[in-house]
Amino acid sequence: MKKILYALTLSVILFSCQQKEITKNYIPRVLTANEKFNEPQNITDSAFKVIRVVDEKREGTPADPKEWLTIKRGDTAIRIQANPNDTASANGNFAVATYVNTQKTTILAQVKDKSGLTAPFFLVTLKDGKTEVIQLYRPSKGAPNEKLMGLYRVGRDGFLINQDFFVTNVNAKVYLMKRQNPEERINGQFFVMSPDKETLVFLMASGQLYQVHFSSGETHTEPLGTSPSIEGIYNYVQTNFSWTKTKRGVSFLKRSNDDRIVDISEFK
Repeated sequence: MKKILYALTLSVILFSCQQKEITKNYIPRVLTANEKFNEPQNITDSAFKVIRVVDEKREGTPADPKEWLTIKRGDTAIRIQANPNDTASANGNFAVATYVNTQKTTILAQVKDKSGLTAPFFLVTLKDGKTEVIQLYRPSKGAPNEKLMGLYRVGRDGFLINQDFFVTNVNAKVYLMKRQNPEERINGQFFVMSPDKETLVFLMASGQLYQVHFSSGETHTEPLGTSPSIEGIYNYVQTNFSWTKTKRGVSFLKRSNDDRIVDISEFK
């Protein structure tokens, strides 16, 4: 009888262990210049998995969400420990978790917490076969404009993160957006992307088109000539501006010659 009870107890313990989720905390590091995040998938457990989780027992509040995303590599769920000295700061629940390379070895992730749009973003990636987490954060002295914070998908080409980073959607390249004011995030609404997919244009409240050629860091500011809040601003720019290349081959929007007919495809 004792042997039977022992066997049953052992079975319960083993079952409980199997049910418990395996997690691992990762402390994010700072992004370095010219890093690449497109490591090929060499072994079967290289790629990450994104799993949607729903807990119907929860009410679903910002502080206690009922639905989130989990990132796993193999059987291990990844948790990001924002504070290196506090394991309690680790968070494995994500509001955003999307692949940014075809190999599925890099994920753009945003933790799910009560800070909403201002919650931090990270890259979860493979480096030399090991999982790493890179924070996508730059300090800003300006008050955060929550309408401009968060993730903005720029067509099929990539993601604009907090006006400060552009992450391409095929090979997971990350570019720092050069700020108009070095101490503050770009405080303007994303407006359009150049036909060569390398210049982002922002509509500034000051009545300017602030433009960033993200691969070179070159910028250009063009006066708009009207209020940025007028109805039909897109048609106004399409009629009065055109893409012009500099001697270095960088495309910027500049006011057109009166005789030039602008092809609408330039603004798609």
